[in-house]
Amino acid sequence: MLKKSLWLGLLLIAGAAYALQKAGPLRGAWAPEQVASGVYVIHGPTELPSPSNQGFMNNPAFIISDDGVVVVDPGGSVQIGEMVLARIEAITDKPVIAVFNSHIHGDHWLGNQAIRAKYPEAPIYGHERVGPRVIAGAGTEWVQMMLSMTEKATAGTEVVGPDHPVKDGDEIAIGGDTYVVMNNDKAHTDTDIMVLVKERGVMFLGDNAGNGRILRLEGGSFAGNIEALESAMAMGASVFVPGHGKTGGQEVAQTYRDYLQTVYGAAQQGVDEGLADFEIRPVLLPKLEAWQAWSGFDIELGKHINGAFLEAEAAAF
Repeated sequence: MLKKSLWLGLLLIAGAAYALQKAGPLRGAWAPEQVASGVYVIHGPTELPSPSNQGFMNNPAFIISDDGVVVVDPGGSVQIGEMVLARIEAITDKPVIAVFNSHIHGDHWLGNQAIRAKYPEAPIYGHERVGPRVIAGAGTEWVQMMLSMTEKATAGTEVVGPDHPVKDGDEIAIGGDTYVVMNNDKAHTDTDIMVLVKERGVMFLGDNAGNGRILRLEGGSFAGNIEALESAMAMGASVFVPGHGKTGGQEVAQTYRDYLQTVYGAAQQGVDEGLADFEIRPVLLPKLEAWQAWSGFDIELGKHINGAFLEAEAAAF
């Protein structure tokens, strides 16, 4: 494992190489919503990054603790990260003392740059697989992707990845709260962490669940994602924050788990009956009425059926 100083140094070098003239600030009011005592979520748009949303599509969140503020997933650009800081400062004058990044996808963590610029000593926690992949090129790929999809509305964003690796079962005490890290190897990706803020009863699901948005699953696992959500529901939390879409109760995790189970169950049945993946869709579609109006449904369903079929086929042998 890379030492912290070397890891951080490489991240900053990689980021500097892709700096552009900075684009303007994020448009829109984007008011934080208090979802539990001292816990706020800024619910972003659910559509893909575009010039109109300037790359903002996730749910940045922050927890005001005794000693300072903990940020979860500060967004996909320096502009979004600066917006998050401005919303925090409108509520409290306490400093940011820690950041959590839920997984490798840059729409959740490229906002780290703004946090690091203002609070250089704040640790940024992420799964132990994330940092090395960011250094290996995933960070610059996400910077370029966001620039392309937003027509440079994210320009000026540099790569600042997590510098404090964590793994399943870690419990981190910050500001009087206990942050419990959960990872079951492969769910939405193989880098996901869900974070339970034990004393607040709040579970941050990352992209293991969307609410009103169907999420990509390339490189992930249907069975693993289902397992992750069932584990999250068993932890006793009362508030569940998805990676995209509105925060709610346990139904947020349950509804997305049900979607994944429906798709994967149809794929397993198809494999058992000797069907091809394209033959599954007409059988499956009527069972997905509850999710058909969700953002991303039409884009992701074909890929989900194919991925579920391949996973079910591999599991059968």
